[in-house]
Amino acid sequence: MPTPHIAAGPGEIAPLVLMPGDPRRGRRIAQEFFDDPRLVTDVRSIEGWTGSIRGRAVTVIASGMGIPSMSIYATELYRFYDVQRIVRVGTTGGLAEGQALGELVIASSAHTDSALPGLQIPGVSLSHAPAYGMLEAAVHAARSRSLPYRVGPVLSSDTFYGSPPEKVAALAARGTLGIEMESAGLYAIAALEGREALTVLTVSDHILRGEEVSSADRETGYAPMVEVAVEALFSETLAR
Repeated sequence: MPTPHIAAGPGEIAPLVLMPGDPRRGRRIAQEFFDDPRLVTDVRSIEGWTGSIRGRAVTVIASGMGIPSMSIYATELYRFYDVQRIVRVGTTGGLAEGQALGELVIASSAHTDSALPGLQIPGVSLSHAPAYGMLEAAVHAARSRSLPYRVGPVLSSDTFYGSPPEKVAALAARGTLGIEMESAGLYAIAALEGREALTVLTVSDHILRGEEVSSADRETGYAPMVEVAVEALFSETLAR
């Protein structure tokens, strides 16, 4: 049924979902990867496209920016459209030594400075982690394609600007691979709804080195990330 933020009808959202932050990237993914993509929702200009990849139905729909927006879309997809798996595909600012621009980050956990995910169980600091089977499939896909990748934690931050240098340095020293804004919310909602999730990211800039890819490369250099994400969606064990 339609929700306040998704207008798709029954059966128009596939059980397997790719979720970029940017609606334009969602449209490009549908056009470049899907057979017969069709627009199924565009509420608030957040487009959702459903098509097929290798004969399996897949939907791509944007999350918007930040944990609150991600939490709304992930909840509605899992709870009202019976989505089983979501893979977030997006960009991250890198933190690791020697990390190259364009390298993949497969998020084995997501720290956060947001209070929102922690509200689920008062007094408990929950760990935000993906479905292991999807994580394993993504790692295998990246390795088998000889893609540069790392597996480890990211920070899902509530702020885009102004992180204190000492905070960034402390995160890097503890093995955090990048900073983004949505993964902890996705992992928390997946756990709450009893479904599965994963995040696969592309390093678009390196925070400590001050390097970044061009805006054109940011918009077009996502194919390896999507290929890895699709393999995670298609891995054998589905949550029930």
